[in-house]
Amino acid sequence: MTPRQRRMALVIGILAGVAIAGALALSAFRQNVTFFFDPSQVAEGKVPPGESFRLGGMVTNGSVQRAPGGLEVHFVVTDFAHEVPVSYSGVLPDLFREGAGVVAHGRLRADGTFVADEVLAKHDEKYMPPQVARSLKTRHGEPRGEPAGATGAATPATRTAPAAPTAPAAEAAGSSPAASSPGY
Repeated sequence: MTPRQRRMALVIGILAGVAIAGALALSAFRQNVTFFFDPSQVAEGKVPPGESFRLGGMVTNGSVQRAPGGLEVHFVVTDFAHEVPVSYSGVLPDLFREGAGVVAHGRLRADGTFVADEVLAKHDEKYMPPQVARSLKTRHGEPRGEPAGATGAATPATRTAPAAPTAPAAEAAGSSPAASSPGY
């Protein structure tokens, strides 16, 4: 084998190794990707059969049913256009309640019931998963539970700046008034 053929074999071997490593990485990435769907997309049949995915929306008021003495819970998730029944066996998050945003991870059964492996509830009054908020806005213009125009931002009348220390307080601290001004 000539030196040129050895170099060519080495280059081909390296390229084959990189291609195999890339294919394995892409395969692992595809297996770990979890897609998000809202109830309307589930109703339209956009969910791949047998695939694990995340379902997001609002828990319908009056839909939570718990089995006495058990961990089995049934509730309905809606995007205000379509509803999907959900079954979950386990301890729900403390912030889970009717009328609140929720994201559940699991699979869709043949009867149309979503069987959740994990249920995540919103963490405060203002939070909603971005996909859920986008889905609700496109279907209703504004998310439920938040009045139109409410952004949670402070109005000019409610914003206050910290007061700068007075000259005697700055002198008592042993610095000049210019050095003690707040750094905005």
